[in-house]
Amino acid sequence: MSERAGSSATPPPAVTFTIPDGPTSKASSTFELDIIAANDLTSRANYAYSCLAGLGLLAGCFLFYSFLVTHRAQRPLARLDRLLGGFCGLQLLLVLLSLHAVAYRPDYLRATGLGCAALSFAVNAASLCGLLVLVLMAYVLTQDPPAHALLRKPGVCVSLVFLSSLLICLLLAGLRGPHGGLLEEDVCFMDPVKEPYAVARLGLAVLVPYILQLGLLISGCIRQWKSRGCFLHGFEEAPVFLTVTSVMLFCQLFYGVTLVKDAHLGQEALGPQERAFLSVAELVLFSGSSASLVLVPLVHRPPRASLCSLLQQLRGCCRSPRRSQPSRNIVAPHVEITDTLQDIES
Repeated sequence: MSERAGSSATPPPAVTFTIPDGPTSKASSTFELDIIAANDLTSRANYAYSCLAGLGLLAGCFLFYSFLVTHRAQRPLARLDRLLGGFCGLQLLLVLLSLHAVAYRPDYLRATGLGCAALSFAVNAASLCGLLVLVLMAYVLTQDPPAHALLRKPGVCVSLVFLSSLLICLLLAGLRGPHGGLLEEDVCFMDPVKEPYAVARLGLAVLVPYILQLGLLISGCIRQWKSRGCFLHGFEEAPVFLTVTSVMLFCQLFYGVTLVKDAHLGQEALGPQERAFLSVAELVLFSGSSASLVLVPLVHRPPRASLCSLLQQLRGCCRSPRRSQPSRNIVAPHVEITDTLQDIES
């Protein structure tokens, strides 16, 4: 009697000839139950992330509407508001790039080696650019006005962020390498379970930007303490910066540590539960972008004011019209005074 050892595409199919109640049959049924539990965990996480991604898309569209209203009102944006707008644009791009996970989970996207490498490069570049923009925000918050005149120019800041992220992402792409042939279609993993790649990604794309942020914040705190001033006082962008960078730090560290742990075990040693947890960690990574887009209108004052104004307008449009009162025929008195010829002569 022939029987398969597993029902997943991960292990190679093997045919054994054993009795149904033997140890191989029990191992096969246990493996199938593990696959079902892993797929159930991935599907639940996918449903939760789908709702959060929808909210993130709505929040991102509203933020662009808010910035457009500010631009039409001919009110110039401050330097920190421009950086915050660029950060929100990058996070919206990451949410759009994450839709492939929503569409294919608990399975994975099938693409060519070149297409999968391009997807991984785009995700890493957008994520790293967003973290470097947060570094610039920390620099502006702690060094006001900026000590270097070049950093006051927006073009220089954009070029610096773009070139830095490009170099790091090219290095990560070299460590990643194509999965199989460039034009052969296969299962696409956004980040391969390779120890050199996982360690480099955690160090260069996560820890380096946050070490720079921490150094800038500590230096700014020491400077304000020496001058007996209040740290980050007078910046209305400080609460939104601290909130967003904390959320992004948690999500990036969670995914990076999970990827390094699985890479240390080795791809061949990963079972269905480990694969499912890595898929959940990938959704947590994208959840940081969606949560940041949702938190910005709630924490930052100008978008929050635009949101309150928009809700008031919608409330006025949706309010039910008052009942029309019955018309009453009220005849107003009409007094007409006529002067006679006798009154005029008298």
